Amino acid sequence: MAKVLMIGAGGVATVAAFKIAQNADVFTEFMIASRRKAKCDKIVEDIHKAGYKMDIKTAQVDADDVEQLKALFNDYKPELVINLALPYQDLTIMDACLACGCNYLDTANYEPKDEAHFEYSWQWAYKERFEQAGLTAILGCGFDPGVSGVYTAYAAKHHFDEIHYLDIVDCNAGDHHHAFATNFNPEINIREITQKGLYYKDGQWIETEPLEIHKPLTYPNIGPRESYLLHHEELESLVKNYPTIKQGRFWMTFGEQYLKHLDVIQNIGMSRIDEIVYEAPLADEPEKTVKVKIVPLQFLKAVLPNPQDLGENYEGETSIGCRIRGIKDGQEHTYYVYNNCKHQEAYKETGMQGVSYTTGVPAMIGAMMFVKGIWKKPGVWNVEDFDPDPFMEQLNKQGLPWHEVHDGDLEL
Repeated sequence: MAKVLMIGAGGVATVAAFKIAQNADVFTEFMIASRRKAKCDKIVEDIHKAGYKMDIKTAQVDADDVEQLKALFNDYKPELVINLALPYQDLTIMDACLACGCNYLDTANYEPKDEAHFEYSWQWAYKERFEQAGLTAILGCGFDPGVSGVYTAYAAKHHFDEIHYLDIVDCNAGDHHHAFATNFNPEINIREITQKGLYYKDGQWIETEPLEIHKPLTYPNIGPRESYLLHHEELESLVKNYPTIKQGRFWMTFGEQYLKHLDVIQNIGMSRIDEIVYEAPLADEPEKTVKVKIVPLQFLKAVLPNPQDLGENYEGETSIGCRIRGIKDGQEHTYYVYNNCKHQEAYKETGMQGVSYTTGVPAMIGAMMFVKGIWKKPGVWNVEDFDPDPFMEQLNKQGLPWHEVHDGDLEL
């Protein structure tokens, strides 16, 4: 018996819910909770329309409110809480899990609302409390972070005695036919891309200007795409867990049109995350105004296309993987492990586009690893702290098959 509660009702949560319903032999009881219960009900309706008969409960909860979370957890009593809400809410959900004796899994590390900055230190600080409570917390179980860490662990286990160079490469070669749209929560997406880049080299972290370093990389079945160095959280845990790494970097592709729009958004102040005062006309008396506080980036999010609605017309595919150079039996070798995911195939299965799919499927697999007792030990852990083999096996079964290239040109 496995009783799980998922918080969140966006694109990633929709995919994870579909995959949980497809694995009803593993997940015997399931609840979806979100700030708006109607969104949870819609996911359940779509799952049932697709022919999956799983009985799924829904609930309303404000994930910013620890007391509301505790009341829900104590009422439903889940073995595992899958956090697919916003990164701002990681710590409140972890606090509620500790208070109620629930295990925890998420896909993105904590980020404070008032600062575009993310790192694992806030969540790693919970390690001793989860250990003492006998509870497991699994951090960053999406694709990147997530599968990228599992790929690295798999490479270290099977193909290298020492990993020296790690480059995580993420390409979305899809076309959603919008002038500008983000593939996941616009607020989180734009905050991530517009902050300074960061990479690891020879024991030090090196900061770059946003999108300063870039070069074309060739992606399988896609071809060359301009790829930009970003700060990404999984590097923080991977260089800690694999101390032989001399250099660790993360690269992501962006189209010229996307970057042009992003540049305008920044230049006109719409990427700001501080509050401004806006004089809004009253609905009943438009000649009168009231002063309201708004965050420009949150306002922008409200007018941009909803990532959940991109799937139907989304063409092309993603390609995400790890390019690794290191030593095995005294000889230098290279290794490239990756997945390509077609947006239309993801949409046909779950109603969501490929970026949501590549994050939601690993979240379900991580939950499966936990409820089966394979990834289960008290404390706070990143995915590479566990055995990668059973997770890699499930990737092939659950819709994200992986491919390997040994001793090829990594271009890096």
